Amino acid sequence: MDSDSKNIPWNEIIKKDAVGINHEDFGKIQEVGPVSILTKKGFLNTEFFDIPKDLVASYDGNKVYFKLNEEEARNFSKRNSSLLTEKEEKEEDSTINQSKITAEDENNNLSTDYTSIDNKNNDIVIPLMSEELVVTKTEVTDEVIITKKPVTETKTEQVQLIHEEIRIERRPVSNSKDSSDPSTTKEDIPPIESKTEIKIPLKREEVKVTKKPYVKEEIIVKRQPVSEIRKISEEIITEQIVEPGNV
Repeated sequence: MDSDSKNIPWNEIIKKDAVGINHEDFGKIQEVGPVSILTKKGFLNTEFFDIPKDLVASYDGNKVYFKLNEEEARNFSKRNSSLLTEKEEKEEDSTINQSKITAEDENNNLSTDYTSIDNKNNDIVIPLMSEELVVTKTEVTDEVIITKKPVTETKTEQVQLIHEEIRIERRPVSNSKDSSDPSTTKEDIPPIESKTEIKIPLKREEVKVTKKPYVKEEIIVKRQPVSEIRKISEEIITEQIVEPGNV
């Protein structure tokens, strides 16, 4: 006998006898649902019991034993029946509301297709719709790019430079000891015996070039509105009546 309800083979207990704790007869099992078991008792005076699955005590291969008596099983069945009835009523209300919405949609469709009904002549007035072009203007911003680029040119300037040069002059020197002018008196120096170089510094000016930027001229960019005429072409739809027999 399987005493753990979790290990009961639920698909094998269909048509098996259902028994309560006092050996009450709950009939035969008809259906096993996700949370409850439905049993049927009797043939003429038929009674159904809807019992939760967690109240199954055991299964011995022929009978399923429940942990409640017949009165408790009947109370569970009444409560489940009440919940089922409430659910059916909600579904019925939902169906009715959906039907109302559908009917309202149909009426709206009719009111769209048929603007009015002449009750006096029983005539239906059908509007013929058409499209018209509505042209508006919106402001957008474009960009014009003005580019500055460097252009190289050669410019010539004249600069006066000064430099020193040597000029050799010869003059006689008086070696007279009786001379009264001391500047003309030179000490006797023996002549050189080899080639001797005498360095004389000469000054000169060199050109130093620097470049300094300056504003040569200014470019003024002005914006002014310009009007133009542009043609806009677009397809539009116009409704027409096709009389019966001319389709």
